[in-house]
Amino acid sequence: MGKLLIQHARILDPSQNMDTVGDLLIEDGKIAQVGGEIVCADAPVIDAGGLIAAPGLVDMHVHLRDPGQTDKEDIFTGCKAAAAGGVTSVLAMPNTIPAVDNVETVQAILEKAEQADARVYVSAAITHDLQSETMNDLQALREAGAIALSDDGRPVTNTRFMADAMVQAPKLGMRVVSHCEDLFLAHGGMMNEGEISRKLGIPGIPAAAEDCGTARDIALAAAYQVPIHICHVSTRTSLSLIRDAKGRGVAVTAETAPHYFALTDQELLKQDADYRMNPPLRTEADRLAMIEALQDGTIDAIATDHAPHTPQEKSNFATSPNGVVGMETSLSAGITTLVKGGFLSLSELIRLMSTNPAKILGIEAGTLCVGAPADVILLNDQETWTVDVEKLHGKSRNAVFKGRTLTGKVKLTICRGNIVFDERP
Repeated sequence: MGKLLIQHARILDPSQNMDTVGDLLIEDGKIAQVGGEIVCADAPVIDAGGLIAAPGLVDMHVHLRDPGQTDKEDIFTGCKAAAAGGVTSVLAMPNTIPAVDNVETVQAILEKAEQADARVYVSAAITHDLQSETMNDLQALREAGAIALSDDGRPVTNTRFMADAMVQAPKLGMRVVSHCEDLFLAHGGMMNEGEISRKLGIPGIPAAAEDCGTARDIALAAAYQVPIHICHVSTRTSLSLIRDAKGRGVAVTAETAPHYFALTDQELLKQDADYRMNPPLRTEADRLAMIEALQDGTIDAIATDHAPHTPQEKSNFATSPNGVVGMETSLSAGITTLVKGGFLSLSELIRLMSTNPAKILGIEAGTLCVGAPADVILLNDQETWTVDVEKLHGKSRNAVFKGRTLTGKVKLTICRGNIVFDERP
């Protein structure tokens, strides 16, 4: 740490409704001054002329595969990928091996993450080994450092346990983030059930699998008057349920991922497993509904569901596991589809990817206010680049935007006041 002076940037901070050209001073890992012309003789200077300075992104849905599957990713490589994409805070999901269902695993992750290139927050499991058979000691997990609860990777099928977690979480200062899926409806499906799955003769996952799960968890939030966050929304019916619930005053928030607002199940015609994830890519009508929901506030956040797998695992379309990596491309995909498409301003996109998820999780992030943690990105929002999987910073190559030309490139990332990624000339 120490001092660092960023000069001549376009400072874009949705948390302060700030959009101005000026300087930003970092001192001892905090934002010391922001805006206007700043003089600090003993601070190293970064000339950010032509670049945008924004709060570091907060990705509230990431699989780091650590512990237990570090051939796919680990905390250090996952955070390198995060830094390359401008992500300075991640919420790590609990479907590791062993699952994050005990104090020791939570503590081990947090201890290892202290040296990583992004801040790692932990979502602990609601039930033992994600099996919905035994409830975990949620208070102990909170005391160990977990800030959220989820059985992500699968839903909590025992509704009593889900209700108990949702009721306990606010008292513990935690947020339940829910993977909404009816496993009986989804059983055996490999992609969205519809025209493309029938054409390929491949078992599909009906939209109803997600919709039924979403309806249940919204009903619990309404009945017990507690918050719920709905993960990786992909269907227009789930959006309608969330929109209706918000209109009734239910404390529901939701996220979607870039692949759901940028791509459709037409990609599966390639029979390339890198386009398989869960929930699956849906139809054009669903894609357009995602964009509308981002515009009208039905969706509060954009996350990646970054899910690394080895090339060997992804080599067979029919047998590969679900999941795609996305932290290095998420901001660029948002700029390309949403900002260039005229659907959102860049400030609105940053709000969805930084300010809002930080608020949902209750963490110190998503702002350039004086005194805030010095998590800052410098972005060229006009630069175009083609996604080359061999140049990604994580271990895996299953990038859903591979080979695509995107607009917007993170040039420098600062986390905890330190430069953790620098791609300036």
